[in-house]
Amino acid sequence: QLHLAESGGGLVQPGGSLRLSCVASGFTLNYYAIGWFRQVPGKEREGVSCISNSDGPTSYADSVKGRFTISRDNAKNTVYLQMNSLKPEDTAVYYCAADALRGFRKCVLNHREYGYWGQGTQVTVSS
Repeated sequence: QLHLAESGGGLVQPGGSLRLSCVASGFTLNYYAIGWFRQVPGKEREGVSCISNSDGPTSYADSVKGRFTISRDNAKNTVYLQMNSLKPEDTAVYYCAADALRGFRKCVLNHREYGYWGQGTQVTVSS
C-alpha cells in the first residue's frame, strides 16, 4: 500500500526557514513525480513545487521561486522542501503527493494530477 508522510512543519518567524520531509513507504519514490502543495481554509489547494521522476526537472510556483528548493534523497526514499525567507502568506497546511501516471514527462503543479497524498503538516509564519 502506498503511503506518504510529511513532517517538519511548525511555527517560524518571518524570514526564517523550515525543511519539510515527505517519506514514502510501499513504493520507490524516485519512480514518481512528487509535488508539494499547500492549502488554507476556504481556498483551493495550491501547487508549490514538484520534481519529476528519476531526478528530472523541477517546477516552482512564482510565489516561492528563489526561496524554496525541492530535492530527493533516494537512499531515504524521501523528498524535501527547503523553505527559506518565509513570509506570513506562506502559512498553510503543506501536503506532498505522488503522480503515478506521469512517467518521464515533466511534473506539473496541478493537484488534480496527483493520486496519492500525505496527511499534511502545518506551517505557520508569524511573529
